[in-house]
Amino acid sequence: MPTGTATPDVEIIHTGSTGGNGRNGKGGDDGQGGGHGEPHRSGDVPQRAYVTGMIVGLGGILMFFMALVSAYIVHKGMPGSDWRILAVPRVLWLNTAILLASSFTLAHSRARFRAADEEGFRHWWAVTTILGVFFLAGQAIAWRQLVAAGIALASNASASFFYLFTAAHGLHVVGGITALGVVLLRGPNQTARRMTRATLSEVVSMYWHFMDGLWVFLFALLMLGR
Repeated sequence: MPTGTATPDVEIIHTGSTGGNGRNGKGGDDGQGGGHGEPHRSGDVPQRAYVTGMIVGLGGILMFFMALVSAYIVHKGMPGSDWRILAVPRVLWLNTAILLASSFTLAHSRARFRAADEEGFRHWWAVTTILGVFFLAGQAIAWRQLVAAGIALASNASASFFYLFTAAHGLHVVGGITALGVVLLRGPNQTARRMTRATLSEVVSMYWHFMDGLWVFLFALLMLGR
């Protein structure tokens, strides 16, 4: 029979926090608990994930257009290429000014949002959306001018790249206008797939400013690389 002092087994029961505001096991807007004891606000991490996702997406778009630019430069310098100087439609200057103006109106709209001015936010956001539509209309006019001048997609290499650049960028702008419209139609308390309205407006703004900067680069390339 064993001798000595008997030490009873002690069962330790850990109970989690039942509240959503405690430091150990905070609940989030998406129903996912933290459980790491970190003093962050509920929902912060998933919202940052949307911004990170947009940055990654923009990186992919940039790589796509840089591949087109590389092909443009290589083809232009090839011996025996059917490259011809392209008379870029002058309406593109106006289109560029319109797109740059849309970046300013969008920035002003975001400032109104941070100031809790709902009416001002929606007004300038709508102006940005309308300017985006005007830009696309101007691009269509540029295409019609080239076609009227007898310059089609297969006329020569420089014309082909012009249509390719403007079409690829225009499709991305269509996506941006659609996203602007989604934000405009949503109410102050509505969310999109757990994305808050503040985050949604932020990622759409990032995309739109990127499209503006990308067009300025492409326009400079078309003007200087003729």
